[in-house]
Amino acid sequence: MSQNPNPHPAREFTPSGTLQLGVFFQGVNSGTIWKTAGSGSQTDFESFRRLAQTAERGLFSAFFLGEGLRLREHLGRPHALDVAGRPDAQTMLAALASVTSHIGLVATQNTTYNDPADLAHRLSSLDLISGGRAAWNIVTTDNAWTGANFRRGGYLDHADRYVHAEAFVRTAKQIWDAWDDGAIAASAAAGRWSAPGAVRRVRHAGRHYTVDVTPRLPRSAQYRPVLFQAGDSPEGRDFAARQADVIFSAHPTFDAALDFRRDIVDRTLKAGRGANDVKIMPASEFILAPTPQEALEKKEWVRSLQIGPQQAIAYLEQFWGRELQSFDPDGPLPAIDPVVEETSETRGSGFHGAKARQLADQWRAEAKEKGLSIRQFVSARTSRGDSTFTGSYTEVADQLAEYARAGAVDGFNISPWLIPSGLDEIVDHLVPALQERGVYPTEYAGTTLRENLGLATPVRPAAAAEAEARV
Repeated sequence: MSQNPNPHPAREFTPSGTLQLGVFFQGVNSGTIWKTAGSGSQTDFESFRRLAQTAERGLFSAFFLGEGLRLREHLGRPHALDVAGRPDAQTMLAALASVTSHIGLVATQNTTYNDPADLAHRLSSLDLISGGRAAWNIVTTDNAWTGANFRRGGYLDHADRYVHAEAFVRTAKQIWDAWDDGAIAASAAAGRWSAPGAVRRVRHAGRHYTVDVTPRLPRSAQYRPVLFQAGDSPEGRDFAARQADVIFSAHPTFDAALDFRRDIVDRTLKAGRGANDVKIMPASEFILAPTPQEALEKKEWVRSLQIGPQQAIAYLEQFWGRELQSFDPDGPLPAIDPVVEETSETRGSGFHGAKARQLADQWRAEAKEKGLSIRQFVSARTSRGDSTFTGSYTEVADQLAEYARAGAVDGFNISPWLIPSGLDEIVDHLVPALQERGVYPTEYAGTTLRENLGLATPVRPAAAAEAEARV
């Protein structure tokens, strides 16, 4: 069951011709450069404040925080080469709400390890105190390694993660729908603080939890938090088509973005929503300079810091399952075999589930054929499907203008490779170039995230009058 914000959904997709930008402060990750003088703290509030205010100066629509429920590991130990930070998202975003005025505040929150009534209330709180700028990036997790932090193990079957998530999101939406417009008295002369019957009870009885709650907060200026989602499996795409407002996608190249747009429009229409109802903002990295040649040289420097000798060896160790420190990073791939058959999820999805022995044979053959050292091989491998825009300010602005006019995406969610100054060149040089081409706003459309993303205000369906959720 979806909640359609438009009683007469448009059947044809119409490009807006403009782009939005967001910034993704990742926290735990291997792409943020910390071995350089320009790198700042990954945990101090000042880094978050500076990045958020720079983004707002550049009219970015959203400031996006990742989530890490368990610290990544390397051969059974906390991974010492990755950046490890990420304070609680909603705590940090509440603090940022007080030093910003327009930018959206997006918290990544997991449906598996939260309770829908509690999370809906916390997101409503952020939405109210920020004046209607809150959003929820919906993620699912099913592995026992993460679950150990919650004494639940891997209680959720992989095949059930979106079934569970959809019940969770539907319940949260019903909680946000449970207060009527005008529920609170408009003046002190009113006989009651809230209108009788204006707040409804919400019930949910499902496989993993039972909810019976009377929601505690009224609607925000944007009605309810905006919903982001990033799952790319067929189930994830269908879930987004039914429930999400924005997809944080992994398809930044032009042709891949167009194909993804067509697919999401088809799925959105089948879900009974309008062709333009779901916005798409791919994750991207930007490496910019005054000239194309300078940008290429800068990219080479960035990659040398992201994948240095230690990182290259550690990358292979995740698949070999053993120490490889005795191997020369500028030498050939190890001739010894992995000690694991299949890799675990302890360092993230990019390393999870690979057939290690088979992969080692393939990689050794490929590296030998191409004459690549360990460091060269790892650098080439991690650059495949590169989501980076590299070039001069005008060159990249021309590229992005093509995306806007074709309607391939609605914007880009930028992962800075340097904190906290990683947006400076984008805001100072790229944004004005996009504005000159007429594909980027020159002011905020409104004060809420929903307004600035061009999203319609949801309409509470008649079924929500009963505020009953059953699965």
